[in-house]
Amino acid sequence: MTADGIEESIRAIERAAGALATTSVARMDEVLPWFRGLPADQRSWVMLVAQAGVRAFVAWLRDTQANRGRRGEDTRPDLRRTQELADEIFEAAPRTLARAISLQQTVQLIEVTIDVVEERVASLAAPGQETAVMEAILRFSREVAFSAARVYARAAESRGSWDARLQAQLVDAVVRADAPEELASRAAALGWDDRTPVAVAVGPSPGGDAPAVLYTVHRLARRMGLDVIGGVQGSTLVLVLGGAADPLAATEKLITAFGEGPVTVGPAVPTLAEATESARAALAALRAAPAWPAAPRPVFAGDLLPERALAGDVAARRVLRQEIYGALVRAGGELLETLDAFLATGGVLESTARALYVHPNTVRYRLRRVGEITGLSPTVAREAFTLHIALTIGRLDPSTASHP
Repeated sequence: MTADGIEESIRAIERAAGALATTSVARMDEVLPWFRGLPADQRSWVMLVAQAGVRAFVAWLRDTQANRGRRGEDTRPDLRRTQELADEIFEAAPRTLARAISLQQTVQLIEVTIDVVEERVASLAAPGQETAVMEAILRFSREVAFSAARVYARAAESRGSWDARLQAQLVDAVVRADAPEELASRAAALGWDDRTPVAVAVGPSPGGDAPAVLYTVHRLARRMGLDVIGGVQGSTLVLVLGGAADPLAATEKLITAFGEGPVTVGPAVPTLAEATESARAALAALRAAPAWPAAPRPVFAGDLLPERALAGDVAARRVLRQEIYGALVRAGGELLETLDAFLATGGVLESTARALYVHPNTVRYRLRRVGEITGLSPTVAREAFTLHIALTIGRLDPSTASHP
């Protein structure tokens, strides 16, 4: 391309910039059904982008010619300058355009614009320079496509960071037991469907940025049809699960989103406003989990009641005192005496019977009754441990154990 020739082509393209943009938008309206449905303001933004694209192409051609004049060879501008020119195209429209139009749709718009410009090459380029101008269009359009990808990548990162902050605020509000109206407002901002029941699962964060951690969580949750809101608090990942009939099973399917270490699940509650109860139980269980090295992963917070009580969890002590020890007290009879003897003899049935001067079948019956009343079987080592702690705590404060 001669210097006079390229300058002549550049001036022709520059003069035709408005017409090219108008023709491109008209073609978009003709061949892209979704484009016809856009609001007027968004269509005007597309027109501005198209005009900016032609201006950037003209500037790029001029930079190419300037480099050729300095170096004595036909070369394009440096990569940084090319990227700057391509990026300037999308600065003509507000950032909201990236939310209104998808990346795939943007690529379609670029394709239509390139088609229109290619059709006009014969009338825009100086005689004999059609091929050179066409090659320049293709080279620059590639940079425009890369720029569009960068715009959408930045928009996705921004949305991810903003979404992660909103989720973290809601998780904080759940843990702090904020007012129900506050929880509802924050949940609505995140599009929470208010599916029930609701439960909270906690465990170690795998590390890395919160948006990346939550992306993994949501990818897994989508496969299960769950609503999940998450937040990273220090080194802990907190997940609020909505619509999980079995929170423990649901958390097990999300287990790869957590880092190494125990993962605990609070009880299911009817609404998000009550999720604080589940969160407190799950967090208390997480703190106490190291005391049970053989605990399953994930583990239900209620299965860690004895460890939680020993760690000072008031709620766990209340459950052990009132719902287990208190239930046995209210049942009356000789259940407590039998349970004491059974635990004292190390769980040996015959030794218990001899200590109580009763038949072994009587001991079996009483132990079965203990299981029916408390939901814990004295013949299962882990459950016997829970019963033992419940008896100890109940006897330390018997006044509150005998009332429902």
